[in-house]
Amino acid sequence: MICPHCHQNSSHVLDSRPTSGGEVIRRRRECERCGYRFTTFERVEHTPLLVIKNDGTREPFQRQKILRGLLRAAEKRPISSQQLNEVVDHVESVVRKDGQTEVTSKEIGQLVMDNLAELDDVAYIRFASVYRQFTDVSGFMKTLYDMMAKRQKES
Repeated sequence: MICPHCHQNSSHVLDSRPTSGGEVIRRRRECERCGYRFTTFERVEHTPLLVIKNDGTREPFQRQKILRGLLRAAEKRPISSQQLNEVVDHVESVVRKDGQTEVTSKEIGQLVMDNLAELDDVAYIRFASVYRQFTDVSGFMKTLYDMMAKRQKES
């Protein structure tokens, strides 16, 4: 593994442990040249998964794209990056569980929203406002009322 500090190609593993339900291995490494410590993640490489966009085009599934949207929605909220990564892991595992090679962006967005609703109401509303592309206040308010009604049922 190449050291991100000195770019030397020799490091050794200090610690390995499974994360995300055993689907990812977290490795703590140390560069043998400069002593810099860094973390790497190892995950199984799955068959390519294509996302069907609203306009019908297809693009490769990108975990980072979902994570960027979640980070924006969760900005200044009490949600850890680990929780956001777990949302992305869960979405990806649900999508891949079916064994399909294509999934719609709408399905992915709904899975993200379902998971985000469990974490934080404000982040959920922020994500929904972008995902659902509200054209007026009434659509936004309907989503807000639906969320509030769901919370009252749970109480």
